[in-house]
Amino acid sequence: MKVSYHGHSVVKMETNGTTILIDPFITGNHLTDLKLEDVKPDVIILTHAHGDHLGDTVELAKKHDSLVIANFEVATYLSWKDLRTHGMSIGGAYEFEFGKVKMTQAFHGTGIITENNEIIYGGMPAGILFMAEGKTVYHAGDTGLFSDMKLIGKRHPIDLAFLPIGDNFTMGPEDAALAAEFLGAKQVVPIHFNTFPPIKQDPHAFVRLLKNNQGRVLEIGEVIDL
Repeated sequence: MKVSYHGHSVVKMETNGTTILIDPFITGNHLTDLKLEDVKPDVIILTHAHGDHLGDTVELAKKHDSLVIANFEVATYLSWKDLRTHGMSIGGAYEFEFGKVKMTQAFHGTGIITENNEIIYGGMPAGILFMAEGKTVYHAGDTGLFSDMKLIGKRHPIDLAFLPIGDNFTMGPEDAALAAEFLGAKQVVPIHFNTFPPIKQDPHAFVRLLKNNQGRVLEIGEVIDL
């Protein structure tokens, strides 16, 4: 499995001939190396419905007939836009042809903010466990620290974890370092930082907080082979 980071919370996974994008925030993301016209996801997985995570989902999914996996409320909302969706809920897992997806809890908001200055209830935010080729990748989504991360790591040994470090809206570096300890992941990559002024952080300083050379800062577009 090839896993790459593309700024903010955008993660791409390539496995079993399938290209998967998590939280495809491309338009308006000055950190990303991705170009909308070049991205061809077979599957899009959403942690929640805020604009910097929902991102370009509608345009990409319509263009490429991508399957969109999200919590039940967001999946239903997107199905009304004629997208092909699969709804899930916290604690649930589903075995797809390309791999297994399980939703974990995350502590955050998730409302869909419309152009008409309305906020539509978007269900519960989530973290994502993705399992394929004998490997497990954890994308925590936007979340604060919570002690049940110990259970997530114990229940599903994690090869690679993506953790937000930006503070203000999510965990900051110190809490994320404790999250990494709770999870016990073999590798930990920081995400959700430096996109906007309130979440400016030094990812290398975060990595120095981690034990046993567990942390790794990925350059934009850098690939990890699991």
